[in-house]
Amino acid sequence: MVMGREGSEIQYNTDASGDNPAAIPAYLAQPAPGRGRGILVIHENWGLTDATRDVCDRLARAGFVALAPDLYRGRSAEDRAAAHQLAKELDTDRVARDLDAAVGELYNQNATEGPRIGALGFCIGGALALLTACRNRRVGAVVNFYGAYPAIEPDFANLEAPVLAIFAGDDELITQPMVRSLEADLERAGVRASIQVRAGVRHGYMNDSQPDVHDAVAASEGWDALLALFRAELA
Repeated sequence: MVMGREGSEIQYNTDASGDNPAAIPAYLAQPAPGRGRGILVIHENWGLTDATRDVCDRLARAGFVALAPDLYRGRSAEDRAAAHQLAKELDTDRVARDLDAAVGELYNQNATEGPRIGALGFCIGGALALLTACRNRRVGAVVNFYGAYPAIEPDFANLEAPVLAIFAGDDELITQPMVRSLEADLERAGVRASIQVRAGVRHGYMNDSQPDVHDAVAASEGWDALLALFRAELA
């Protein structure tokens, strides 16, 4: 384990029964009191960047144990074109197994307490947070920031956790019909969900490392909303 920032760079193992078992890099941040509810943080298409580590650190300061797996296994993007390409190259089945193993790793941390964890994702990570919750009944709440991806098709019939999904009104990647389709799918499955569209902001507005899209006011409100959901549902 290599210490850095407020958290630690770690590795966890995928299920040895899978097709390609491997050690997955991840970032783990724990609260100063020592124990807290667990949150799985799933990075956007840029990869496991300092912005994602900052999210974990902030969650730890709020009293949670936060684990962010590196789904690109060491790679990251330098620009938006490279980020889109990395997302396209993801093997959905492999990533699903990596995330299943991450749920287990988060539960195995001595600092993690409580019967359920939360799943938080941004961009493609938001769609993967939904997928993870559909595959793991131990996920007790999901927060999805502007996440929808055609290649990721969660089975909402298996989703028991409540969902908060917040999209950007000026999103050039995710259209309003896509948002409405997600809302309809969740409603048909009987999932307790709040689907919101924040007017006047762009895709990635929660990420303060991207000043061209970051919106401080909307990001602060989004942060308060995710904390409120996790504190209510994981208590």
